[in-house]
Amino acid sequence: MLRIRPSKEILSGESADVYFARAEHILEREGLDPIVTMEVFSRQSGILCGIDEAKNLLAHVFAGADPAEITVEALDDGDLFESKEVVLRIKGRYRKFGLFETAILGMMAQATGWSTAARECVEAAAPLPVVSFGARHVHPDVTDVLDYAAVVGGCVGASTPAGARLAGLNPTGTMPHSLVLIFGDTVEAARAFDRDTEDGVPRIVLVDTFRDEAAEAVRVARAMGDRLWGVRLDTPIERGRVTADLVDEVRARLDQAGFGHVKILVSGGLTPDRIRYFKEHGAAVDSFAVGSYISGASPIDFTGDIKEIDGRPIAKRGRIPGLTLSPRLRPVDLAAWRPEP
Repeated sequence: MLRIRPSKEILSGESADVYFARAEHILEREGLDPIVTMEVFSRQSGILCGIDEAKNLLAHVFAGADPAEITVEALDDGDLFESKEVVLRIKGRYRKFGLFETAILGMMAQATGWSTAARECVEAAAPLPVVSFGARHVHPDVTDVLDYAAVVGGCVGASTPAGARLAGLNPTGTMPHSLVLIFGDTVEAARAFDRDTEDGVPRIVLVDTFRDEAAEAVRVARAMGDRLWGVRLDTPIERGRVTADLVDEVRARLDQAGFGHVKILVSGGLTPDRIRYFKEHGAAVDSFAVGSYISGASPIDFTGDIKEIDGRPIAKRGRIPGLTLSPRLRPVDLAAWRPEP
């Protein structure tokens, strides 16, 4: 993920649970600021994401602090973690980082839910690729994090420029139904797409807007020839949605017309079960685009526990005092996560 400065709301504590701000105020008034060690874990397993953003936040939070008092250890984005495994350990003056517990847990919970759902789709589709098309299902301020998390989970591409940029990729997409509707004909929309879109963007055309998908795919292929990279099937549920039989008919018609090079992409309400349906039926799908299954994934809850205060083992009731054996944690160089001014 790009090293970006955390937002004003995060750094000011405005996005934190208010009791953390009250605790900081009380401790300041009472003259208390011990060195504590906090461990972060989840009761679920999953594909970790958001931890790199948390490292970036901590680099800003601890800027100017005595480095001898600070230790941060963590796993990385993309790591598979198990239930109750410690994924992040922070040692430092409590009043330097305690206010940011809400932000750290939230960054990881939401993104890890998305990356874990993406991995479920990727595993169902393997070895075929999956692209993230979920941006329309979340608030636009977090689409970049959603698409980044999907790529961390194994998606080969993402639909938004912001999300693709975070993942170090170019955005992936075809064309909207609105373009075809405005032109009034799929072939005319496809020709305009080809004329006016920069080279290097794969020519992938929607073929389910006006006519039979198989016939439309052949029309587009005849109009574009070798410049057509693929067609996308996104038949709505009102028309029976995309089926394995439809995919195979499109493939057969394209092959019979001499367009065996044209790929078939499937989208529209895909889930791991739907992806497995296509795989089990041997449908000639070349790739899948998944939206709401990834974007609608429930966050994976993380908990932050103080396990030491000034070197003394401690824990809330029900937890074991002292540091948890966590051999996979790796030291984090916060200076490397702090962008140059």
